[in-house]
Amino acid sequence: MRKKQFKAESKKLLDMMINSIYTHKEIFLRELISNGSDAIDKLYFRSLTDESVGMYKEDFHIFITPDKDARTLTIEDNGCGMTADELESNLGTIAKSGSLDFKKDMEEKSEVEIIGQFGVGFYSAFMVSDKVTVLSRAFGEESANLWTSQGADGYTIEPAEKDTAGTVITLYLKEDTEEEKYSDYLETYKITSLVKKYSDYIRYPIMMDVETTHPVEGKEDEYETVTETRTLNSMVPLWRKNKNEITEEEYESFYKDKFYDYTAPAKVIHSKVEGQATYDALLFIPKKAPYDYYTKEYEKGLQLYSNGVLIMDKCPDLLPDYFSFVKGLVDSSDLTLNISRETLQHDYQLKLIARTIEKKIKSELTNMLKNDRENYEEFYKAFGMQLKYGVYESYGANKETLQDLLLFVSSHEDKLTTLNEYCDRMKEDQENIYYACGETKAKIDMLPQVEAVKDKGFEILYFTDNVDEFAIQMMSEYDQKHFVNVCADNLDLSSDEEKEAVKKENEDSKELLDKMKDALGGSVTSVRFTNTLKNHPACLTSEGMVSTEMEKVLNSMPNSNGEVKAETVLEINANHPVAEKLKTLSDENLTKYAKLLYMQARLIGGLTIEDPAEFSSLISELMV
Repeated sequence: MRKKQFKAESKKLLDMMINSIYTHKEIFLRELISNGSDAIDKLYFRSLTDESVGMYKEDFHIFITPDKDARTLTIEDNGCGMTADELESNLGTIAKSGSLDFKKDMEEKSEVEIIGQFGVGFYSAFMVSDKVTVLSRAFGEESANLWTSQGADGYTIEPAEKDTAGTVITLYLKEDTEEEKYSDYLETYKITSLVKKYSDYIRYPIMMDVETTHPVEGKEDEYETVTETRTLNSMVPLWRKNKNEITEEEYESFYKDKFYDYTAPAKVIHSKVEGQATYDALLFIPKKAPYDYYTKEYEKGLQLYSNGVLIMDKCPDLLPDYFSFVKGLVDSSDLTLNISRETLQHDYQLKLIARTIEKKIKSELTNMLKNDRENYEEFYKAFGMQLKYGVYESYGANKETLQDLLLFVSSHEDKLTTLNEYCDRMKEDQENIYYACGETKAKIDMLPQVEAVKDKGFEILYFTDNVDEFAIQMMSEYDQKHFVNVCADNLDLSSDEEKEAVKKENEDSKELLDKMKDALGGSVTSVRFTNTLKNHPACLTSEGMVSTEMEKVLNSMPNSNGEVKAETVLEINANHPVAEKLKTLSDENLTKYAKLLYMQARLIGGLTIEDPAEFSSLISELMV
């Protein structure tokens, strides 16, 4: 028997392994399975040139055996195995990786994918174990050896018996505590779930004997327990198959099972990319938003695999926020992982992958918009607001990426339209894209300014989401056409003669209009006559960057103190009978009319009034 001590540096590293390096203790099973897969890979590679190995190729596997009575968990592989010297070299020196050495040797000779890199994964076993034994027999050797360790105190290596080549790792689990229930790792459901989560696409069968209870045939109320050997993993990742070999039903089934959705995805994106960043991606664009999508609790991110082994369940860096609705995964052997294989060591490759994924998603959405409009509109109802937020965030930095994906309800046939389609329908002399804001299309249509613009034959976009106007202001223009709010004071569709006539009307009525402004006590920046309101007596228009609709949105936000105020102008229809009435009033009654018209204009614009009792009183007074 060889009794050995870990070197001082190795003792420190082992302590780190147990207490610091891994975030989740359950990772140990992934690491040990990956080591077994690497050992089989090495023997498989040898089989390409050594006929004596060929007979074993069909039976390569990893076997897991839990023993509740002994509190042991065994992970066995029939791979290349290790000699006594290799046990000492690979397990006696922490961070010595036989897999990494093999990978370097074979780098230019083979396509075998080796998972292990650091030589530390094995020691994750000590996170859940008081004692670990490794029984191993190298392929081609007659004898086996047993490596035993209880942690930092050291290890022993002694001769042992084993009939076949391969390695058997036995974990003697720690006793349960209030914080950790280590015995869970002996339960069938736990082992199965961890294999499915982390190692589902290991290329060799991961097997386990499972006891099941069945009714005894011909005997009522009698049951028998039967032991069945099950394969726990899928082995072949769907994303590594050729697209022409996969049916639509297989994609749908994979998506529903993997991402817990009951509806089929709106779009499947299956791609293999080679170049600066080499990876496989299988992405899904959902039809419906998850219940928590527009909340702080929602976590974006794609599953990240390295050679078929799950590294991160949700990697947020792979998706921009405005495409956070995309589900799916990326599998790459190019990633530089940290020592625990839980996170990335640096993000250069990840950024390359993320950029190509963003372009691919944009391209697929564009194609869906052009070639499958009905499906796109269904998707847009669920996630269109997120695209608008994407335009708004970062001061419009992403508008070029997203602007052609946006849809708005239009006064043209009351259908959803793109900005490009709107511009294609514009009049020859039209310079602006007109829009109006409100809670619903029906309420927007009630606005006096909307009626006037539509009467001139111009198409209007209806902005009913809170983010709409904020996003459009970040865009500023589209196809060299500026966006104009029909309720803004810079809207002027009148002819030169009409402009001159209303200008003279305002000059002649300056004293009257100033008195009305004073009567409103600073609620408006000015009062003026207009000739654009058709049948309505008055309206409010906004000056500056903050519109009346933006005022309403900002003041409705949490922690708002209601101090946001749009700079508004009270416009009175010069052609309405009320205009002539105003010119006949005493100063006292003019004040009452000014207040009444102002409050009426706020209500029409969907705004609240500060004193409803005063409004009611003024109406009652005028009625009598």
